[in-house]
Amino acid sequence: MAINVEINGEKINSPQEFHRVLAEKLDFGPYYHPNLAALWDRLSTDVERPVALTWRNAENSRDAMGAAAFDDLRNLLLRVERQDEDFGREDRFTVRFAQEPTPAAAERNRWVSPSPAAPA
Repeated sequence: MAINVEINGEKINSPQEFHRVLAEKLDFGPYYHPNLAALWDRLSTDVERPVALTWRNAENSRDAMGAAAFDDLRNLLLRVERQDEDFGREDRFTVRFAQEPTPAAAERNRWVSPSPAAPA
């Protein structure tokens, strides 16, 4: 059975918070140390597949934690996905980064029906 993990970037403001949330959702256990090496070890070998990770509002996390820290996490997640693909695994780890529009942006982009043409 697939494991679907959703992370809300509006609530992830630091790498430590990302590690905490992911460790909780994937049950990394009490001995997990929140760093990139440990995350790689857990995701690349220990987590049962398939896993579909969606990081919603990822840009919010990037803004809050800084581009370098975000890119380190992002690149690691993509590397795990690539490794599963390269190994030809049928059950894989996949990751998707989704930016949902803010309410203001959604309002701006909302389709509004045109007003009827004025009589000639």
